[in-house]
Amino acid sequence: MQKINSILMLVLWLSSANISAQVGQQRVDAGDAATLDAQRERHAWQSLLKIAEKEIVSAADAMPADKYGFAPTDGEFKGVRTFGQMAKHLSATNYILAAAALGEEPPADAGDELGPEAVRTKAEILNYLKSSFARLPLKSAEATRLALVVESFMHAYDHYGQMVEYLRMNGIVPPASRP
Repeated sequence: MQKINSILMLVLWLSSANISAQVGQQRVDAGDAATLDAQRERHAWQSLLKIAEKEIVSAADAMPADKYGFAPTDGEFKGVRTFGQMAKHLSATNYILAAAALGEEPPADAGDELGPEAVRTKAEILNYLKSSFARLPLKSAEATRLALVVESFMHAYDHYGQMVEYLRMNGIVPPASRP
C-alpha cells in the first residue's frame, strides 16, 4: 500500500508541476519552460520506472524456481500463462515497446510477445526481465516515446498484479507487502 501511495504522490507531483509550469509560462520564455517541463517529466517517469522495475523483479525473484511453472487452475483460469511465461511475456513486450520507441525493429527472439524459447530457467528469465527494463528509453519526452513507455508501465503493473496473486496462491507474501 505504501508503494501505491508513493506512486500516487509522484503522479500528483507530476500533475502539479505541469499546472505550475502552465501558470509560469506567462512569466517565462516558452522555450525555457518547455525544457524545464521535459526535464521534470523525464525525471518523474524515470522514478516510476525504477519503482515498477523494483517491484516486478523482486516479485519474480520471490517465486521459487520450482514454482515458475505454476498457473492457477481453480476457477476461471483455463489457459492462463504460467508464472515464468508471464515474466517472459512482460519482458518481451518491454523489448518490443523499447524498439518501437527507438524506431528500431523489435528483437526477433521476442516472438509474439512470448520471448526467446531458449530462456527457460528462473535465472534466465530474471536476467531477461532485468535487461528488458534497462532497454526502455527515457532519454526524451517526445509524446510517442512517452506513450510507449506509459503503455509499458500499464502492461507491467497488469502483470505485477497477476504475479502477486500467483505468489499468494503459493503461500508467499509479495516483497512489496512485507513489513
